[in-house]
Amino acid sequence: MNKRSIIKGTVLLMAIAMCSCFGKKKEVSNVTGWAYNDKETGGFEVVKNYKQATPPGMVFIEGGTFTMGRTQEDIPGEWNNVPRRVTVSSFYMDQYEISNLNWNEYLHWMKLVMHNYPEVIQKATPDSTVWRTEMAYNEPYVEYYFTHVAYNDYPVVGVSWEQANDYCQWRTDRANELIMAKAGIITLPDFEGVKDNEDADEVRNNIVFNTRKYMMSSEYNPEEGKKPKLDLYGENRKVNMSDGLLFPDFRLPTEAEWEYAAYAVTAQDGEENSGEKKQFPWPGHQMRNPEKKFRGQMQANYVRGRGDMMGMGGKLNDKATITNRVDAYWPNEFGLYNMAGNVNEWVMDVYRTQTSEITSEYNSFRGNEYKAPLMTESTQEGNNVKVPVIDSLGRVKYVIPADRENLAEYTKYDVRNFGDGDARSSMNQDKWLTPVDPDAATKLMYDPDETNEGLLASKVSNRSRVYKGGSWKDRAYWLNPSTRRYLDQGKSTSDIGFRCAMTRLGGEEYEQ
Repeated sequence: MNKRSIIKGTVLLMAIAMCSCFGKKKEVSNVTGWAYNDKETGGFEVVKNYKQATPPGMVFIEGGTFTMGRTQEDIPGEWNNVPRRVTVSSFYMDQYEISNLNWNEYLHWMKLVMHNYPEVIQKATPDSTVWRTEMAYNEPYVEYYFTHVAYNDYPVVGVSWEQANDYCQWRTDRANELIMAKAGIITLPDFEGVKDNEDADEVRNNIVFNTRKYMMSSEYNPEEGKKPKLDLYGENRKVNMSDGLLFPDFRLPTEAEWEYAAYAVTAQDGEENSGEKKQFPWPGHQMRNPEKKFRGQMQANYVRGRGDMMGMGGKLNDKATITNRVDAYWPNEFGLYNMAGNVNEWVMDVYRTQTSEITSEYNSFRGNEYKAPLMTESTQEGNNVKVPVIDSLGRVKYVIPADRENLAEYTKYDVRNFGDGDARSSMNQDKWLTPVDPDAATKLMYDPDETNEGLLASKVSNRSRVYKGGSWKDRAYWLNPSTRRYLDQGKSTSDIGFRCAMTRLGGEEYEQ
């Protein structure tokens, strides 16, 4: 063995020895010197070197600054999207649109567990009649699009903004329930027993796992696993967010997050700025792929021209009359598929025309309703304690804490109208009462014509939610990520789907 090898071996052994020593050393407080995770010094439990796990099906989107808003001529003439510079924090986003297969998994669970609540199952079922058109034969889609295996990997449609949010909450709880079960903290329910259980309240309150219910309710204790979580004193305790085990909520992306992710804005090599702003999620201004291998192939599913949904037989362009698979075409630079075309996608925001004029520079969003868990009193071991109210889906019910009768207090929590639909922006200021009901505020702002039975009234309300991205039935203009439209949050169409997002907790450093 030569000298160099001997030196390398010695260094390696020293490194291993040092790691072993450091591994045995207890973490201590940098302000008191007391040891963490040691019952002899009080038992303060600390998780060190936490790194958030990437959720199933998602990709990490490193945050940054970009110019949000219009990049081309405003064809509809709405002028509701003035360009402005904003910053978006890092987050996670689904690589694909939620598919029929994904939704069928959700519906299967609902039928299995919530079988005593047929109205809940019906509420979770997509509206297949969205495919009906007065002057077209679309009945095969009505009957088969959601149910047939041929469409498993196609994006789910016929789901409203409200249904999409219910799905996000369901996904949060199923993901966290599995994490807890795999860690040996709880056991999964006996689904055969659940299926045969006729006690609806028992299933909803004590079997359906809800992350917040688990952490907040002293009445809800799912069956312990083989290795239940113990504190340092050997006593059972519940997992909490300080343990770093549970995911934060799956949710719809904000409009700013969605647009940022669609453009896939990144800095130029070696510089702290980006080049020319894109018109679409891919470089350049062409609708066809310029790469030699794929030259001439369409980069998205959209309508090329009147009556041209997919091109001519023998030389189809986007190869899709309606929707296409969620993994069709090419991903953008963040690895996201179909951020233009295929289906439009719901985002969290309430629609207002003036949002871009007053938007926050950081994590821009309109739609805040500051809610808190609805609590009620319960008697436990002779004592009155506060416990959360559970809704029909087995989840903790959240409400705006202020009394709606006290409008001055209520409007502090419901700020959907801020700067666009409230007193400061109304075109009918002489009609305003202070304070004013948020729904009445929107009506005064967006229904200026109160005659003629409202036939000329605007369709904008507090239920108007933004959707973006363009679809299989849209022209190329709507494929620009900055374009925006809106629809009532309880309605659905054959060209609107969605994907989920999740907040990145902690620093902004790039995930390796």
